[in-house]
Amino acid sequence: QVQLVESGGGLVQAGGSLRLSCAASGRTASNYGWFRQAPGKEREFVATITRSGRSTFYADSVEGRFTIARDDAKNTGYLQMNSLKPEDTAVYYCAMGCLGSGCRKSHEYAYWGQGTQVTVSS
Repeated sequence: QVQLVESGGGLVQAGGSLRLSCAASGRTASNYGWFRQAPGKEREFVATITRSGRSTFYADSVEGRFTIARDDAKNTGYLQMNSLKPEDTAVYYCAMGCLGSGCRKSHEYAYWGQGTQVTVSS
């Protein structure tokens, strides 16, 4: 069993930055994934990092602005978000326990955090 707790969300102006954290407990030898869900929209993939940390993948909409990282000594995953835009406004969720091959779809993940709100004002 894995428990995930996100933190770091908040209100920021367009062009600003935020860093989200995902503290994990339990069996953490897995991909970290970040997803987001805006009101009235489906949950969408943002980024994932492999168990080794050597490979990362991003949604086109955040490529070049967001950076995913992990610190296994702290059992924590991170999502550094720069150059934020109003369309980045959403609840952000971290996930672990990917059982699929690509780890870019929400149904591939077994464990989820409660989410943290990110609001970007224009």
